[in-house]
Amino acid sequence: MTTAPERMPALYLSHGAPPLADDPRWPGQLAAWSATLPRPSAILVVSAHWEAAPPAVGATRTVPLEYDFWGFPEHYYQVTYPAPGAPALAESVRKLLSGPGQAVQDAPERGLDHGAYVPLVEMFPAADIPVLQLSMPTLEPERLLEVGRKLAPLRDEGVLIIGSGFFTHNLAALRHTGGGVPGWSAEFDDWGRQALDAQDIDALLDFEHASPAGRLAHPRTEHFAPLFVTLGAAESELGSRRTVIDGFWMGLAKRSVQFG
Repeated sequence: MTTAPERMPALYLSHGAPPLADDPRWPGQLAAWSATLPRPSAILVVSAHWEAAPPAVGATRTVPLEYDFWGFPEHYYQVTYPAPGAPALAESVRKLLSGPGQAVQDAPERGLDHGAYVPLVEMFPAADIPVLQLSMPTLEPERLLEVGRKLAPLRDEGVLIIGSGFFTHNLAALRHTGGGVPGWSAEFDDWGRQALDAQDIDALLDFEHASPAGRLAHPRTEHFAPLFVTLGAAESELGSRRTVIDGFWMGLAKRSVQFG
């Protein structure tokens, strides 16, 4: 007699950059978070760093990571995360997202990018849980919300769905702040916290116009966009949301939220 998998929460996390591993506090916060979660049967990650339409699933076997960053010290390019592939999960994703005129692509050589492996190294360091990465087929919030809705049944199969971005993300503007937390980052973070607490999905969907400093916090929206996949996957449990990590890292809001 087999036990049914435990329903998994859905997460949106701010994933940092390769130097996250050297931060004195953040890796411990991620590790403590994962220690409170049921053990997933598999992990599905939608990262800010992979956009492809139609939606694509990454490698379903262990392949080299995507070191999709430049100019960092060499040791960041030596990080490994040999998690097992998740072919059964890939097949479930294909079934859930495919439809008339909509197929799911395969990208069999694409490894996990840093939006996936950087936080997973801290949260699940044993790399013994199957991981699959799914591309973002669009940056339109409403369409990503629908992607999340379609993926929601996976949570009842023990799959941990993670939208991985950064709650504020404007690297160019940071160069002109002189250090500290810029006003636009603090203002957007506070607005986003209030919108999440109020379960104001309409405001979040219209964040570029409804929020203060929205266009400064996200001059391009790919780092906020994974939140909408998470919101869609957790739509029936928005009242259960809790911010697990907050504060700022190099001036950017690292707010990370759990639903369920």
